[in-house]
Amino acid sequence: MNEMRLTEREDVTMAESKISARGVQVYYGDNHAIKDVDVDIQDKTVTAFIGPSGCGKSTFLRCLNRMNDTIDICRVEGDIRLDNEDIYDKRVDPVQLRAKVGMVFQKPNPFPKSIYDNVAYGPRIHGLARSKAELDEIVEKSLRRGAIWDEVKDRLHAPGTGLSGGQQQRLCIARAVATEPEVLLMDEPCSALDPIATSQVEELISELKENFSVVIVTHSMQQAARVSQKTAFFHLGVLVEYGETAQIFTNPRDPRTESYITGRIG
Repeated sequence: MNEMRLTEREDVTMAESKISARGVQVYYGDNHAIKDVDVDIQDKTVTAFIGPSGCGKSTFLRCLNRMNDTIDICRVEGDIRLDNEDIYDKRVDPVQLRAKVGMVFQKPNPFPKSIYDNVAYGPRIHGLARSKAELDEIVEKSLRRGAIWDEVKDRLHAPGTGLSGGQQQRLCIARAVATEPEVLLMDEPCSALDPIATSQVEELISELKENFSVVIVTHSMQQAARVSQKTAFFHLGVLVEYGETAQIFTNPRDPRTESYITGRIG
């Protein structure tokens, strides 16, 4: 009877989550990189993945929009659901999935195109605009969401690669939100940026959670504490602890989390 109640409660948690993962395993050939991860990621929340280098946080992040599909030796097992739909179902088109679950990478990677075309690219291939006027509107809205519109509105046809590093990263965020995703994944989005650009991107992340579920991998515990409401600590491919950010940082339940937070491991 007790077991039944637990299952019912778990079903409720899964139903309330934007993304829910159960029993996720990831293998690179014979290397077991992610071991039996269960997690529920909430909507309109910033969730931080923290842990030492090589602990599996970026690998797990890439499971959430099937980026690991592009790696031949990578095998993903378990169940990952977006709005309770299995994202690894054979009928799911990974390209359509990645329009819903956008991604921003560690190093800014604008296309070798104009600022306008960088942002218009996704809406064009997904047929989100019926006219040039609609496309113009999407581009402006996305650049505003990326907190870069005022800096680039007079040079939309200049190359995106001509922007500073911090501007390029905000352009990549604008490009990611242009397809109206529901989830935004960020893999160490500030690690190549200077402190001023970092604080601009952090401010932007706080605004983005009004409309999106944001999941950020960061090597900076201070950044996780500043921007996230939920934190997951990974160690050696295991999700050790997951909870409210304040609780993880001030009162961790697992001694491994405490060792990492206090600098004894990592």
